[in-house]
Amino acid sequence: MDPQDDEEFRRFVTGRSLALLRTAYALCGDRHMAEDLVQGALAKLYRRWRKVDDPEAYVRRVIYNDQVTRWRRRLVLREDPVGDVPEGPAPDAADLVGDRLDVLRLLQRLAPRQRAVLVLRYYEDLPEREIAALLGCSTGTVRSQAHRALARLRALALEPTLDGA
Repeated sequence: MDPQDDEEFRRFVTGRSLALLRTAYALCGDRHMAEDLVQGALAKLYRRWRKVDDPEAYVRRVIYNDQVTRWRRRLVLREDPVGDVPEGPAPDAADLVGDRLDVLRLLQRLAPRQRAVLVLRYYEDLPEREIAALLGCSTGTVRSQAHRALARLRALALEPTLDGA
């Protein structure tokens, strides 16, 4: 990649990484897995930088496809324990907000496609047409999945919790 393309790519990564990470986190519910999804998608984008017309759409599609692959394979990542645990990052402000955590927990109980539709529609604020293109389905499917997912979220939100809260 020439220096100008390299600089454009760096600006894209700097400007959009946080939004992409939030989307990935909403899809998978795990911060480390979300970071892996974004990093992998950006690596794929880097290899195709000159050929991609809309880098953000490309990265979002890769994130979604990679997460679907993980869901399908029921991938379990195993880590080897280490003697000393390295210092972790500062706590994320989102972890301190109870309502946001409740919604994320409820999202994790939805079917993968329903979760993806809600994240793309209400979190990313994408129109149904773009969601359909991104997920490879019709706009009618997007509408029906959103309707069913919202109904399921409402039902889940009304279920009593074990701790009485």
